[in-house]
Amino acid sequence: MKLQLSAPLDKKVQKTIAITGSKSETNRSLLLQALFPNIIIENLSNSDDGEVMQKGLAKSTGKVDIHHAGTAMRFLTAYFASQEGKQVVLTGSQRMQERPIKVLVEALQFLGADIQYEKEVGYPPLKITGKKLKKNQVSLPANISSQYISALLLIAPSLENGLELELIGKITSVPYIKMTLALLEQIGVQTSFEGNIIKVSPKETVEDTTLVVESDWSSASYFYSIVAMCEVGTEIQLSSYKQSSLQGDSVLAEIYKDFGVETTFSNNTILLKKTTEIKSEHLEYDLSNAPDIAQTMAVTCLGLGIGCHLTGLHTLPIKETDRLAALQTELGKFGATVDIDSESLTFQSQSNLNSEVSVDTYNDHRMAMAFGPLALKADFVVNDAEVVSKSYPDFWNDLKNLGFGIEEL
Repeated sequence: MKLQLSAPLDKKVQKTIAITGSKSETNRSLLLQALFPNIIIENLSNSDDGEVMQKGLAKSTGKVDIHHAGTAMRFLTAYFASQEGKQVVLTGSQRMQERPIKVLVEALQFLGADIQYEKEVGYPPLKITGKKLKKNQVSLPANISSQYISALLLIAPSLENGLELELIGKITSVPYIKMTLALLEQIGVQTSFEGNIIKVSPKETVEDTTLVVESDWSSASYFYSIVAMCEVGTEIQLSSYKQSSLQGDSVLAEIYKDFGVETTFSNNTILLKKTTEIKSEHLEYDLSNAPDIAQTMAVTCLGLGIGCHLTGLHTLPIKETDRLAALQTELGKFGATVDIDSESLTFQSQSNLNSEVSVDTYNDHRMAMAFGPLALKADFVVNDAEVVSKSYPDFWNDLKNLGFGIEEL
């Protein structure tokens, strides 16, 4: 599906939008519910990723295809490895079969898991025969994707001896680790995180518990971008959000002050308001704790004619696509000269954007959504726009409701 995007006629938007539950919290909660069935979950994400996670957890044998869902691949690898009597082949899309999983597999094998590679060593598909894992100590590199770490922590309370996990080196994506530990504590599991050691105690049963999934802060980022690029006085209200969020991307409320956007919390909603025009010509951020907002921020800077230097992006090359390379290409279509290395992205300020560009999305939902707000500054086409269903199926409809011109070609 190709979409032609254009700006709203009124650049001073005032709307309220309800955003679906966080994909990250949903998938963690679903795995915990599979281990402890008396958990009830409210405000589940309606994303493709949440759906494939639910379908995967419902299977005991045969092929489990998680398509593009990286979180589901990591979490289900740990889940099936620890479930005695279950035997599956866990696979995904061609891109998923190019995304490394060796670090997690080796950690699980060290704990006693039976996992074999069906094709290339270090990559899906995986043949997993569930076993009772009795060892309770393992180590992982600290600078890897937090999903590997969370996968082990989520199954830890179901292991008869719990788990002690040592992280070697400098820890990144700490908020996602803390999200996982906070959810464990909500269901009564004892945890500790001191220095580079994380401990999770075993728990045979949990009391009846309801987990309420907060709306997705990554999805909120696109509306921060819109407000930043709109006129002073623009207001967008989003629900359902809380100030004491478990999600690392909630740092948006602080970061986007630099773009003239103020955030007000009230009754599980946030009000985003453009209060001032930005005066900076160049901004720098370390996004090692919130890499999923890097694409949004790069596009916001481009739209506002601001140069930027974003660091802490070492996990982006192994996402749904190589996001650094993809950003370099797609930002370049609008006229930006973008420099990238293994963990950073840089470009200088520019005043004019090329229009009538076609943006490719690389099977990556965040590439499509991050560029959406840029229609405020230039008309362009989004290729394979349906990819947003991975995390936010209502995205284009919500932009229409804000007044954006969106026409299917």
